[in-house]
Amino acid sequence: MGLLVLFLALVFFVGILVGAGPSAESDEGLRTYVVQLHPRGRMVRSVYPSEMERHLSLLREAAGLTYDGDPSSRLLYSYRSAMSGFAARLSEAELDALRRSKDVISVRPDVQYQLQTTYSYKFLGLETGSEGGAWMESRYGRATIIGVLDTGVWPESPSFDDHGIPPAPRRWKGTCQEGQYFNSSNCNRKLIGARFFIKGHHVASSPSSAEDVSEYVSPRDSHGHGTHTSSTAAGVSVPMASVLGLGAGVARGMAPGAHIAIYKVCWFNGCYSSDILAAMDVAIRDGVDVLSLSLGGFPIPLFADSIAIGSFRAMESGISVICAAGNNGPIPNSVANEAPWILTVGASTLDRKFPAIVQLGNGKFLYGESMFPGNRHGKALKELEVVYVTGGDRGSEYCFKGSLPREKVRGKMVVCDRGINGRTEKGQVVKEAGGAAMILANTEINREEDSVDVHILPATSIGYSESILLKAYINSTRQAKARIIFGGTVIGKNRAPEVASFSARGPSLNNPSILKPDLIAPGVNIIAAWPQNLGPSVLPEDPRRTNFSVMSGTSMACPHVSGIASIIRSSHPKWSPAAIKSAMMTTADITDRSGKAITDNGAKPAGLFATGAGQVNPTRAINPGLIYDIKPNDYITHLCTLGYQASEMLAITHRNISCKSILAKNRGFTLNYPTISVTLTAKTRQKRIKREVTNVGEPNSTYSVEVGAPEGTKVRVKPRRLVFDRINKRLRYRVWIISKGRRGNGFSEGHLSWVYQSGGISYTVRSPISVTWKHK
Repeated sequence: MGLLVLFLALVFFVGILVGAGPSAESDEGLRTYVVQLHPRGRMVRSVYPSEMERHLSLLREAAGLTYDGDPSSRLLYSYRSAMSGFAARLSEAELDALRRSKDVISVRPDVQYQLQTTYSYKFLGLETGSEGGAWMESRYGRATIIGVLDTGVWPESPSFDDHGIPPAPRRWKGTCQEGQYFNSSNCNRKLIGARFFIKGHHVASSPSSAEDVSEYVSPRDSHGHGTHTSSTAAGVSVPMASVLGLGAGVARGMAPGAHIAIYKVCWFNGCYSSDILAAMDVAIRDGVDVLSLSLGGFPIPLFADSIAIGSFRAMESGISVICAAGNNGPIPNSVANEAPWILTVGASTLDRKFPAIVQLGNGKFLYGESMFPGNRHGKALKELEVVYVTGGDRGSEYCFKGSLPREKVRGKMVVCDRGINGRTEKGQVVKEAGGAAMILANTEINREEDSVDVHILPATSIGYSESILLKAYINSTRQAKARIIFGGTVIGKNRAPEVASFSARGPSLNNPSILKPDLIAPGVNIIAAWPQNLGPSVLPEDPRRTNFSVMSGTSMACPHVSGIASIIRSSHPKWSPAAIKSAMMTTADITDRSGKAITDNGAKPAGLFATGAGQVNPTRAINPGLIYDIKPNDYITHLCTLGYQASEMLAITHRNISCKSILAKNRGFTLNYPTISVTLTAKTRQKRIKREVTNVGEPNSTYSVEVGAPEGTKVRVKPRRLVFDRINKRLRYRVWIISKGRRGNGFSEGHLSWVYQSGGISYTVRSPISVTWKHK
């Protein structure tokens, strides 16, 4: 990422003076404007080496009329993706000059956006009081129960207040298990159940490893993760919420009317399969409708996967199981929780940023982000000497505890490479060594990921490209200097959603005939409830307390979809887990808020192995038109087609299965999945896929097929029209994916959509097609 993109990143930095000249407060007569330019043509490219240089040139020409200082100091950000142009603070004379320029399309005043805390509900289109919206249709998820397997809960959080929440449904058989600092009175009509499962953890943990760890032997949350995820799924509306002043607004979960049941299965050294299975076993009997598991790692065979095994039974009981895809991206084949009866969720970004720009002593700017409480719009840290301590064997570049010599870092801004130890822990090490500030630098594995933290000292996080520029600057001068310029909270100034770099990727390692992950949902810099026993940095030394904090990961994406599943279940209580899953997948968004293709970490367009069916859209999912339903026995037939042995089938399905007889009765079987994934080889040059859709939209409706054939293939569909004369009618169709002679290995993508439009009502039921080529 060059300087052009660095200035592009400053799009998030609204209305802040970022130069060495007068402060924003003293620049009388200046206002911030967005200047949109004609795209660069060949002649423009020959004159200006970058968009940034073009923008600076135009600003200098305009500012030279009235301004004695360096006009570049008032360039706030430079755009090249969402539009061609820049933002700057301008005088009236400069404004007039730019408006007369032949290069300028328009000049618009900067617009202030209202901020909201758990902003993802609004980003996903869930609006309070919107007529016909998903919340109104589902009564905010009422009468549904979401079971959350995690680290427990902090019941006193305002997100779990039960004002206006009805009593638990009569079918609920759960309990509020008492334990350390937790009793039955901690449950209410919102938090209707809480249990903890510790036996597996207890026997696996040595006594010495537990001595220094403060852990509640009860459903009470010692870590914050469970409180955060459960409130994301179904937290009630909390006004005037913020993280120590940042992200101020209203906090609200995806299904604020749903009930929550907590199953604490994760402890200080992890989550054990024995405890997980015990919790799932109890949750099925308790009567939950949705199980949310922000758990998982690398993919393992289904017959060895406790979550896959437990969730099969949950699915048979009509429970939707939602799981995190894992945080091992962007490595291919890294997606966890691959079972086809699980809804597997990857992570995407929001259009909310917390800019904290690094201004180097040479005048260059590096985009960064931070939730340090001092991050206030227009504030800047004074210029400090910046140091990057390397050499030796103590891990000083990673800022390990005891690795930073006080004489080298005291009073300075310290660069710490990301990795190995915790991000906020690095800041604590810097502070203990006498450092005044920190720049957390991404390494190559993290690329441009921008997860933020509530740092305990002035700090910002920068991407890998920025870190290369920073270190080059430090090495180029005898005394490097920098300052951090804070931008507060900014919404709507960047493209979103994008796939998070850490989000695990397909293709599925153990079952490539199923496209995984299934969906993506917001999972970067998510603000949700937080326990009062922890500071927001999760450091023991952090004395600060707040009801909300920020976290990133597919752990955060998972409860978004769990809450949306609860909304759909509330609106359609007779739908199966497969139907609910289909509704979300076939209506998912494949473009960002600007109407362009969703990108992968801000770079190239994201592939199906990153997005699955796309970004979940609850407004469309609640009324999908058609659904792909799957019965439990269909999953068994599918497993037989994969060649599982009888013992493995027993482990997964809890049944004695004769695959030979099942396959004899189901020749040519393909699972009725909402996406299509096939492998073509030199010998297998075509595949036939069978699907069945159920009408849940208009009683009398005719759907026409639209196909985007993957590169190198021809796609035939019969029939090409589906005519329904009633609700719940089922119709079948067949798809042939035929190779056109492509050679070599690789992947190609396409789609198949059934489209209905009549009298202002329209449905687009979209299924991605993934083709894997194996010709070598």
